[in-house]
Amino acid sequence: MNLHTLYKMQSVLDQHIVEQHQLQKESLFDRKVLALLVELGELANETRSFKYWSLKPPASETIILEEFVDGVHFILSLGIELGYTKEEIHINSNQSSTAVDQFLLIFQRVTKLQETRSKEDFVKLVQDYFSLAYHLGFTQEQIIDAYVAKNEVNFKRQEQGY
Repeated sequence: MNLHTLYKMQSVLDQHIVEQHQLQKESLFDRKVLALLVELGELANETRSFKYWSLKPPASETIILEEFVDGVHFILSLGIELGYTKEEIHINSNQSSTAVDQFLLIFQRVTKLQETRSKEDFVKLVQDYFSLAYHLGFTQEQIIDAYVAKNEVNFKRQEQGY
């Protein structure tokens, strides 16, 4: 998956946020890691894939896709912060795992990346996160379109004092 355009968009948004909130002298890496973990939890909650005790159905595809894209924003932002924006990342859907397995793996990947900050761990995180998209039924085109739309929303929120 070619993420270059999304990296450019995320970089502009990140810079806008840093300037708007006067964060030029702060390290935001750990905050971004925590934000990604929170977004991942919100995504899991909307899919309800782990809620074996409940009969309530998952949220709508639109809501789940929006939550997925929130995670994409923070993954890209972490990649920018680490300088890993030039990677062409090949995504393979992991058909042998369940959505629950994939969520747990991604949580592990995020915490490992926090520890190592290595390119290898970043690439694995991206691969596994986008593999989750296949479990959720999303195409690359859907993800890109939703990312672009949410990026615009995020800019508007910043302009409105979010």
